[in-house]
Amino acid sequence: MKKTKTIFPLFILILFFSCAKDSINKKDVDNKNSVITSKNTSTQNLNISFLLDLSDRINPQKYPNESMEFYQRDIAYIKSVSEAFDTHLRNKRVRQMNDKIQLFFDPAPLNENINKISNQLKYNVYKDNINLELLDNIKETYTKKPIEIYDLAIKDNSYVGSDTWRFFKNKIKDFCIEDDHRNILVILTDGYIFHKNTQIKEDNYTSYLTPQIIRKFRLNSSNWEEKIEKEKYGFIPATDHLESLEILVLGINPDKKNSYEQDVIVKYWSNWFKSMKVIKYNIKSAGLPSNMDKIIKDFILAK
Repeated sequence: MKKTKTIFPLFILILFFSCAKDSINKKDVDNKNSVITSKNTSTQNLNISFLLDLSDRINPQKYPNESMEFYQRDIAYIKSVSEAFDTHLRNKRVRQMNDKIQLFFDPAPLNENINKISNQLKYNVYKDNINLELLDNIKETYTKKPIEIYDLAIKDNSYVGSDTWRFFKNKIKDFCIEDDHRNILVILTDGYIFHKNTQIKEDNYTSYLTPQIIRKFRLNSSNWEEKIEKEKYGFIPATDHLESLEILVLGINPDKKNSYEQDVIVKYWSNWFKSMKVIKYNIKSAGLPSNMDKIIKDFILAK
């Protein structure tokens, strides 16, 4: 009996220390106001991608906003997403780490410095490289570097438009979808799509959407939805089988001249996602970051 009592506590100690090696040092993490516990452990592998629209919508002179400039809202949205990514990682066991976060543009900016900064925002976190220093580095980088991107883009004052449609057609599957991951694409846009080299029209379906097009199609009256359904207005499907991609669209900023503009934009995007078999998506207007923070984090951290 004495021998059994000695072995049992020893077994418990060995098991405890073995499990302790499977997570980031809890004392250090507690000092960062985060706690890793078995109850909160997430087993999902996140693959988060940003697609930034650096068209003239971010120009504070052309589209000023007294409460908060639109480019500043973008920066805050990016920060909210990165904080959710950080929370996910700090509540995950080390051996389960295989998570990614990255940022894209289409077309790529002509400014080489912007492209260099975007490369600094690409992280692949896995069990062999994870440590507290890396987590803090990701958090700091996503707080500071997006500001540099927008400052450079505004300073260059060379807005080449947004070829979001072409990105979906040629790059979305290669860049934003990984097997065995929860793939999330965060699109920062005012809801309009236009690029001079991608102006495709098939009947009433287009690869672009502008305020001028909405007026041309006469989608500026109370029967806008009936007109869209009857005359089949919308985006041309750019690809298909995006069932494994979740999409969060942030920053919708409709032309104020049309009371139905936002409804039309949301309808265009919703129908487009459905045509490409996107199962989960959310489309939000350019709200103040303090109001959007919870919405963003709830989407990213959904189980």
